[in-house]
Amino acid sequence: MPSVLWFRRDLRCSDNPALLAAVKSSHASGDARVVPLYVIDPKLWESSGEARRSYLVSSLQNLDAALDGHLYVRFGDPTTVVPEVAHHIGAVSVHIAADYGPYGTRRDAHVEAALLSMAQPTPLVRTGSPYAVAPGRVSKEDGSPYRVYTPFYKAWLRHGWRPPAAEPDDVEWFTPADGDGYPEVAAISASLPQCGEAAALERWRTFRVEHLSTYSDNRNRPDLPATSRLSAALKWGEVHPRTLLADLDDSPGAEVFRRELAWREFYADVLHHAPASAKEPLDSKWQRFPWNSGPTADAAFEAWASGKTGYPIVDAGMRQLLAEGWMHNRVRMIVASFLIKDLHLDWRRGAAWFMRHLIDGDLASNQQGWQWVAGSGTDAAPYYRIFNPVTQGRRFDPDGEYVRRYVPELRSIGNADVHEPWLLTTPPTSYPAPIVDHAVERLDALARYDVVKGAAE
Repeated sequence: MPSVLWFRRDLRCSDNPALLAAVKSSHASGDARVVPLYVIDPKLWESSGEARRSYLVSSLQNLDAALDGHLYVRFGDPTTVVPEVAHHIGAVSVHIAADYGPYGTRRDAHVEAALLSMAQPTPLVRTGSPYAVAPGRVSKEDGSPYRVYTPFYKAWLRHGWRPPAAEPDDVEWFTPADGDGYPEVAAISASLPQCGEAAALERWRTFRVEHLSTYSDNRNRPDLPATSRLSAALKWGEVHPRTLLADLDDSPGAEVFRRELAWREFYADVLHHAPASAKEPLDSKWQRFPWNSGPTADAAFEAWASGKTGYPIVDAGMRQLLAEGWMHNRVRMIVASFLIKDLHLDWRRGAAWFMRHLIDGDLASNQQGWQWVAGSGTDAAPYYRIFNPVTQGRRFDPDGEYVRRYVPELRSIGNADVHEPWLLTTPPTSYPAPIVDHAVERLDALARYDVVKGAAE
């Protein structure tokens, strides 16, 4: 009997333990066939913006090509679709990489129960995960989870991880005839990177050769091509973090890059232990925070979302998001701080906007990153950390190249003057004036945080 490999966040053939398990299972049954299945889940599809949808479909098409055209695409609730497929082909087993997110965990439990309740019970076999170290594997001596990154990172290093998985032998891909095909995606204006495993591995090779040695110095510079741009590939599993870790040595750039990979694993571990933090503050006392609301707040959110706040580094970041479905990590922190601490808007509004538009939108990294900026997450006292958008712009985009790339209204302004266009003798009329005074809003933010903190003590 054949086995089913249900792809989710592992859209690749190499370094894929679930694939190896599926091949082994099918061979053991005397049938070498493996059905490579992907289910378009309406709950996830409908909540995604067009850039995310386009990236996913393109990545699936690349995976299909790697599978010689055998990817079996279905549309519907996986709780219904996966058992249907297993029953239809008489599957001996269904194989997945474990999902540790709140929705994925519930979905997989329901699918497993449905598979086991069939006339011919079929096991759901979990092998591997999207992480080098699966959430829940790293803990304190007393068994409790870490809430602070640095001790987690040290324990994560001590725990270690397996080497990349071997390539599978003798895979006979099999596709039933009743697939739904790829869903239609709307034409988008966003410029997306090349998708798929081959493109991800080539991007990694280029980054290692050209930029890894300077990564520790330049990773915060959005004006430079200094980062790996692999976040989307990691999110969709076009490359596994194990593959990247295996290529890292002890050089300064490699060490910083390893730490960045560990942040992703730390946040996944936090969400695994506190699934409610996807929607609520990790630190419950911040539930009482007095966010702005109403028509004025909505107008401020619209200005932020469309890149029209009057603060160039903020607007450049938000326009990059709309143009590419991606934003430089340093700029993500700047725009998040501006939404939360200059506009006093709920971090969940920003997190939802990011998840809709980012092609690399990962629930754990996104929600915990926003909570880190908001001060309600894993950091001890980040509410005092209020980014000055002008200072951040001058420091990390010193010549204004990043701003001019995404804010055409300011391209005639030279050098760092672009970060404060309102101070020019003749400010550009096509660009908005700042919608708030950062100095004033900074004091307001601190006052609000002190009230909540004081009430909790």
